This record gives sequence, C-alpha cells and structure tokens, in this order.
Amino acid sequence: MDSYFPFEQLDVYHLSVAYATQVYRATTTFSDTERFGLTNQMRRAAVSISLNIAEGRGRGGDREFVRYLMIARGSLFEVVAGAQIAEQLGFLDAEATRTLRQDAHTLSAKLMTLIKRLNPIP
Repeated sequence: MDSYFPFEQLDVYHLSVAYATQVYRATTTFSDTERFGLTNQMRRAAVSISLNIAEGRGRGGDREFVRYLMIARGSLFEVVAGAQIAEQLGFLDAEATRTLRQDAHTLSAKLMTLIKRLNPIP
C-alpha cells in the first residue's frame, strides 16, 4: 500500500490497525447479549487507537500530536481492562487475554517511545 498520508509511515499506526483487527476477532466469541455492551466498547476503544494516531498526526504540531497519542494510549488501556472483564465473565480464555495484554504492552511501549521522542523532558 502506498503511503499518501503521514500517519501511514508510522509503525505504531500499522501495529494499532493490526491490534484493532485482533480485538475484533477476539470479541466475535462474546455472548450476543454483549453486542451493545462490552463487545462494542472494546471494539470502539481498539479502533480509537489508530484513529487518534491518524488524527493527531494530521493536526500539524508535535504538541497536538502528543496529546492524541496519549488519548490513543488511554484507549489501549481501556481494551486491556475490557479483556480482563471479559475473561472474568468467561467470554475470553486466559490465553486470548494474555495475547491481547502482551500485544497491548508492545503497542504501549511504541506509543511511549514516540511520545518521548516528540516531547522530550527538559
């Protein structure tokens, strides 16, 4: 795929898209009663990660981009919390939760690396 937009050049963006896909697949096993509850919440949070990266990159300045990256990181944490709840409710098995958490840890680290690069502490 050609990179027409600046955010498409970021590895963290591509990781976040892959993570959203992973969350969508993991939530297909959830109870139908959760379609508008936990399923929807986790999916929206997962999609929000890549959307905030894209929107923040399009805002222009580094300060604004960092703000959106922090929002993306918050959405990532929301997915992790949702996965823990889903496991407790029996919607996810321990292995699926572990995989979501490990991949979230990797994505969070990459987000923080980018944040620190754009916003170094004086």
